[in-house]
Amino acid sequence: MPVPDPLGARPQAPLKVGLQAHRTGIGAVYGKWYERTARAAVQVINAGGGIAGRPVALIIEDDGTDPRRGIEVVEKLALQHRVDFIFGTLFSNVVLASAPRAGELRIPYLVVSEGYHVASGKLNRWTFQAGITDVRAQVTAVAPWIVENLGKRIAMIFPDYAFGYDHRDFFGAAARRLGAEIVAQVPIPPTETSFTKYFPRLPRDVDVIYHVMVGPGVLTFVRELGEYFGSRRPQLFGFIDSLEGVDLASPGLEYLEGSYLWEALPRYAGQYDTPWERQYREAVGVDANGASREDPRDVSTYSHMFGVWETLFVIKEVVEKSGYRGPQDYRAFIETLEGIERFEEGLAHPQGPKRFVGQIHQVFAQQFISRVVGGKLEVVHRTRIEESLYPPEADYTTQPL
Repeated sequence: MPVPDPLGARPQAPLKVGLQAHRTGIGAVYGKWYERTARAAVQVINAGGGIAGRPVALIIEDDGTDPRRGIEVVEKLALQHRVDFIFGTLFSNVVLASAPRAGELRIPYLVVSEGYHVASGKLNRWTFQAGITDVRAQVTAVAPWIVENLGKRIAMIFPDYAFGYDHRDFFGAAARRLGAEIVAQVPIPPTETSFTKYFPRLPRDVDVIYHVMVGPGVLTFVRELGEYFGSRRPQLFGFIDSLEGVDLASPGLEYLEGSYLWEALPRYAGQYDTPWERQYREAVGVDANGASREDPRDVSTYSHMFGVWETLFVIKEVVEKSGYRGPQDYRAFIETLEGIERFEEGLAHPQGPKRFVGQIHQVFAQQFISRVVGGKLEVVHRTRIEESLYPPEADYTTQPL
């Protein structure tokens, strides 16, 4: 309910924020935790007085992780619910379909996706990625550690759509600059459930298999990889995307023991031990193993969902700095956000400090490399923000509003 003004004025109308959620479809596990994180963040924001004295009303619509439905959800949130902002989209195919419609409707659209599609300049001035880093930044930061510590002959397995192509292109380029050789690149449909037929394309004499899998088949993927390579496997470096929502102690994942994974925010408590991370973990209801406190079998998407939390706090900061009161103030909101250079670590940004590049509407942050030890993840390396930066290839600020 609206919070009454202490001086007896009329209650402030809610600030309406629309969450475009993957409640169903291939992204459902992310959608569930994105929604849970959004609700927790709104509760914290409202308990602290809301945004610019206005309570936040969270309105959620399911896009089914489907590009066409994504467009419909943007239209429904903007035209029917008349939200002030739309946020939360993850899967790159949905982002690429939905963002142009948000631009046509002239409503700020803040994605929590990781794809390079925002920073590339392919989208529009109304679209931002201010709460989570993109794949190009992530792989730029971790590539030197991989090449130096794991080897220079690298084979890649990645999903056959835009997110996977970002890994293919940007990790491949970064590794080659460091003197590595990409000896194989194997795209796999994200809905695939059997993988043995793809493995003969991986040379057995490589130093490293770099894997980024999404979808329902991760347990099968790991089991079949183990059957193919056996005990004489190459080093394995993967992205936690493959294992979000999956218990690392699950039967079938034993083959990952001793391998390495990228994380944006460590799943297991104590691996990035700050008061802000502990408060965030408590607010969202996640236990020390990265699962729901109510159900230890319900494992979170911990390396992605913090972006939902941080994006909501970005909206809060920018609304309050810009003086935003309604759609007539969108120009002020956008120009204010474009002018921000840093987000400081704190409860609003528990993943760590951020650098924001307004020219490409993209945030940059530290990254973590963790090793699977005893069915859990232990951080072995943390990168600096500066290691993830790359030259901008676009400038949204030149586009008219």
